[in-house]
Amino acid sequence: MTSIGIFGSMGRMGRAIAEIAPGLGATIAGGSDVGDNPADLARKADVLVDFSAPAALEAHLGAARAARTPIVIGTTGLNPHQHALIDAAAAEIPVLQTGNTSLGIGLLARLAREAAARLGPDWDIEIVEMHHRNKADAPSGTALMLGNAVAHGIGTTLAEAGVSDRAGLTGPRADGTIGMASLRGGSVVGDHSVVFATAGERIELIHRADDRAIFARGAIQAALWLKGQQPGRYTMDQVLGI
Repeated sequence: MTSIGIFGSMGRMGRAIAEIAPGLGATIAGGSDVGDNPADLARKADVLVDFSAPAALEAHLGAARAARTPIVIGTTGLNPHQHALIDAAAAEIPVLQTGNTSLGIGLLARLAREAAARLGPDWDIEIVEMHHRNKADAPSGTALMLGNAVAHGIGTTLAEAGVSDRAGLTGPRADGTIGMASLRGGSVVGDHSVVFATAGERIELIHRADDRAIFARGAIQAALWLKGQQPGRYTMDQVLGI
């Protein structure tokens, strides 16, 4: 059985992965949290999963590279420098980085990308996400993942087209933009909507997460898939085969 090492083992995702891994054909090699030395865990595990904190990513990638251990990165709120570190690591080991390990969200992103590409410039695109009151980053990693997908579909980048700071007298909606709205409250695990709107009609693609276990299952499936892959940077699309 594949052994999985968990960075962020005491967090919600880490605990969920440890609980259900045996039923999905994996064992747990151990866990580590921010401030621990990650090297021992990286040497013991067949695959690592990281759901810790952005500040710990560099150390975790360094340990994975030194041990030549594949790593699944589900930590969100990463900055451009941290993405560059992932690119550098992917030249030496298999790395799968995603804003959401749900297989349903992976499919939603592909559907949103295809819809954006096919509907054309007359359709406005808005992304709305809601999470529990304690979530630290906004927009969510999943919303950014969806935003990047639709931006790719319309031939631009989210950095160029994304709008997340509407307030005051903003004037009419600018053509070609991708609106991003973040809601926070209660204990919501994660709701995401991609809205395509044009004159007289609207299409909404929606995913609602009711149980955090869906992310744990997806992370384990991603880890099992990643073991044995060649060095490179992968996404959930490859896990889904789409």
